[in-house]
Amino acid sequence: MALTTTAANNKLIYFRKEIYREYVRENLFSPYMGPSMNAIIRVITDLDKGGKNGGEQINIPLRARLNGAGVGSGALRGNEEGLDNQGTRMWIDWSRHAVTITNAEEQKSSIDLYAEIKPALTDWGQEKQRDEIVDGFYALPSQNPPAGLGSANGQRVNGILFDAATAAQRNTWITDNADRILVGNGNTANLVAGNFAASMANVTGAMIVSGALVNRMKRSAKKANPRIRPFKLKENGTEWFVLFVGQEQFRDAQNDADIKGANQNSRARENQGYLKNPIFVDGDLLYNGVIIREIPELSLRLPVFYATAGSGGIQIAPAFLCGQGAMAWCWGKMPTPTFLKEDDYQFLRGAGIKMAYGVGKIAKLNAAGNFKEWGVYTAFLAAVGDN
Repeated sequence: MALTTTAANNKLIYFRKEIYREYVRENLFSPYMGPSMNAIIRVITDLDKGGKNGGEQINIPLRARLNGAGVGSGALRGNEEGLDNQGTRMWIDWSRHAVTITNAEEQKSSIDLYAEIKPALTDWGQEKQRDEIVDGFYALPSQNPPAGLGSANGQRVNGILFDAATAAQRNTWITDNADRILVGNGNTANLVAGNFAASMANVTGAMIVSGALVNRMKRSAKKANPRIRPFKLKENGTEWFVLFVGQEQFRDAQNDADIKGANQNSRARENQGYLKNPIFVDGDLLYNGVIIREIPELSLRLPVFYATAGSGGIQIAPAFLCGQGAMAWCWGKMPTPTFLKEDDYQFLRGAGIKMAYGVGKIAKLNAAGNFKEWGVYTAFLAAVGDN
């Protein structure tokens, strides 16, 4: 008996019109960004042309505290103290992208390709901004315009990108910021004065994020000069620091007995408090006034130098303990949609996005003409990947 079969060209193929989009992680720095003086990443809109100012660069003024002894009943004339004031210069540059589709490709497609352009560009813009904040944390502050400013690709990250920095520039940075860095489990044994690479080579695989080292970072940050002003939570005004770490260092923090015990035993369970406990769900760790926040892109965008910089060639990474004014995000042009005008007799459709901004760490110029970071304390610790 002959059985009928369906010819290949007659087999039904159903193409879904609902499209699955690749995951794009949100900007995990967002809760700590804002226009207030309290923000860790200060958002500045003074250069936005919509605000009538415009311009390519902005100066962010800084004032150190008075530290003179003053006088009692003695003469004050001649014993006054000058205000120690400096400024951080920030530059902005453009970032643009677009997608173009022909009528021919739209005709062939089973999905609405044009409708996907806007969400795709939105995701792209968010990724770009998040990733350049990460690059800004790794960069070394500089009083010069960033390399590539105004070029075809532009450069919005202020300072010297870490992998582009010379050994001399890294050595200068570690000298200028010696009171706001931690190398491994202690500077006395591990910090080699004036030598960045030699200092990093002293970090061993045992020197990982722990409760003891978080406490040490916090103590040292409070003693740094200029002082690092703590971040204040809006709910109750208490003082906190925020520690931004990559995936490997967050894993080490999760596994530390002291940090794990504090989050397991001391956080609220009533009123479904367990839903906010990172022992059970993903989220920040809390330890002794420090919010430990995982930023996966700190691992994904780790400068090449750190991959083998530790003792025996192990991977290490900076962990950034931040207070107020750690970084500035300066808008020149908020994200704005754009559309293709040259359409080849209505055969092309295209949409794009444009924005202008600059991002970088706030730093104070010292007497030697070099920069000391304003609101960041940096710990260099092991960040060995999973086997």
